[in-house]
Amino acid sequence: MALQAKMAVDRDFVIGRVDNRLYGSFIEHLGRAVYGGIYEPEHPLADSSGFRRDVLDMVKKLQVPIVRYPGGNFVSAYDWKDGIGPRDSRPSRLELAWRTVEPNLVGMNEFADWAKAAGTDVMWAINLGTQGMEDARQAIEYANHPGGSYWSDLRISHGYKEPHGIKTWCLGNEMDGPWQIGQKTAAEYGRAASEAAKAMRQVDPSIELVACGSSGLGMPTFAEWEATVLDLSYDQVDYLSLHQYYGNHEGDTPTFLARSLQMDEFIESVVAICDYVKAKKRSKKRIHLSFDEWNVWYHSNESDRKLDPWQIAPPQLEDVYNMEDALVVGCMLISLLKHADRVHIGCLAQLVNVIAPIMTENGGSAWAQSIYYPYLHASLFGRGQALVPLIRSPKYDTKEITDVPYLESVAVHREETGEITIFAVNRSLDEELLTEIDLRSFGTCSLIEHIVLDNPDLKAFNTAARPDTVLPRTGGSSTVDGSKVAASLPKASWNVIRLRTIS
Repeated sequence: MALQAKMAVDRDFVIGRVDNRLYGSFIEHLGRAVYGGIYEPEHPLADSSGFRRDVLDMVKKLQVPIVRYPGGNFVSAYDWKDGIGPRDSRPSRLELAWRTVEPNLVGMNEFADWAKAAGTDVMWAINLGTQGMEDARQAIEYANHPGGSYWSDLRISHGYKEPHGIKTWCLGNEMDGPWQIGQKTAAEYGRAASEAAKAMRQVDPSIELVACGSSGLGMPTFAEWEATVLDLSYDQVDYLSLHQYYGNHEGDTPTFLARSLQMDEFIESVVAICDYVKAKKRSKKRIHLSFDEWNVWYHSNESDRKLDPWQIAPPQLEDVYNMEDALVVGCMLISLLKHADRVHIGCLAQLVNVIAPIMTENGGSAWAQSIYYPYLHASLFGRGQALVPLIRSPKYDTKEITDVPYLESVAVHREETGEITIFAVNRSLDEELLTEIDLRSFGTCSLIEHIVLDNPDLKAFNTAARPDTVLPRTGGSSTVDGSKVAASLPKASWNVIRLRTIS
């Protein structure tokens, strides 16, 4: 007998308006993300700037609104000045975070060109590991000042008369991590971030700034780090960052599919810390969250340990994603939407080749991994007002997480078009989930489409030779009667139910 669930969605039960930047991504100078990913001048499909047009086309289909760059761990020892000016005079450097050689063929100007071609904005991360306030001030002057100063005129001399106008800046990366070049205590980082922020705002008062949260929920520094950093920088920053990756090392799929419940708790804990500091300071300002690294990451761990150091663009962190990974990514997207009132920026880490939805062969083809599709659907159909879903669902327990609902879902209402989108994951590995959805506050609705992503083999994955093994299909089983939807969600499936109000 099929499982049964009920869900009610009311147009007035608004979580918040979805910031388009929730569907951002991340490109780091790591592995083949840049060289062999977005940039490969010898490729037959490269444009005149050396960027792969096939990759650009796939990125544009995703409608990625913002891309964090150039790191990541990479940024904590990066000198952005190495990546400007004539390419033949740029130095190659030992890159300490990932133990490779960085040729500096792509830097700020080239990446700004790529972002413009991809239809996305740049989210620039500054180095607060080996460098600091003065370097940050110089970087923003080079990037954003119109002219008449040393660094802005240097940009103009490099062929970029108009400033890049980068609005969103990350104040370092994972600065509490012992793996980080220039690791800092919370007090050291909070002061450095505050002073860098003040200097940067003097150059361009219009920018938004992201302070580093601790590197993950499992860090011993978690919570105290956030509270201390915000205590020292609250008035200078706009966002606090969160990072989280999940894996299935134990082969425990029910627990793996439940991990997004821990993501919910993580977000809610950080919100509580932000609001504690707000109350402590008697501030009227509200800090929002930038979940600027999130994904599944574990498949490539063993092979990465075997790589020889000091190569240029070796195949690092090249996870091959399967069907169950797509379900987890779908649940994580739903988690972000359920907290759209406070999470305004999200960056799927990363975009090409490195733990990415898009894979390429050097000199060859590009294809979409399984996780590309929930990301695509959320970006295309998940813009508008996120709505609170009232759900009654059967539940299951794992050895680690209890009371896991089989139905994971959220709704988004796009008022200007009258569209309602239900994103839903059936976590059951064995049974379909018959779901009744009550939309009475919307009046009569019609079905646009029901998209399903599933595969009987949860370990199935796409390759260059077989890029369509895991592929979404239309024609999912949903019917609409007035304001009531009856949907059948296949076992272990990602579902996108799109509706339109007609009265």
